[in-house]
Amino acid sequence: MNEQNELKNMGLKATFPRLKILDVFRKSDTRHQSAEDVYRALIAEDIDIGLATVYRVLTQFEQAGILTRSQFDGGKAVFELNDGDHHDHLICTNCGKVVEFTDPDIEKRQHLIAEQKNFTLESHTMMLYGICGSCQKKK
Repeated sequence: MNEQNELKNMGLKATFPRLKILDVFRKSDTRHQSAEDVYRALIAEDIDIGLATVYRVLTQFEQAGILTRSQFDGGKAVFELNDGDHHDHLICTNCGKVVEFTDPDIEKRQHLIAEQKNFTLESHTMMLYGICGSCQKKK
């Protein structure tokens, strides 16, 4: 499915800024990107889209379910394409590297705890902070 149809199916018009910003996420080697990262990528391609427009489109994409937002350690928000698969994150407190992981046992345990506490779980995020292997080797 092409980007124009995908946006239309999400209830969004296929405007030039939306198409270009979606393209930035699809082409990027970096999965997690801030609004500033997206803006710099657009500038590098000589595309004239303002930072305020980038913020607005990212919010629209998040609301439409195209992107998911995370905020690592109280820092700036980062976005990633929503591929429909839930995952959690390991974050290096030294270099900022982010590693995604999934663990069915952790997922089951979280749902069990919610049930035991009489909660209906709607969503969750897990972020584990530590030092990555590369940074450990440097010390």
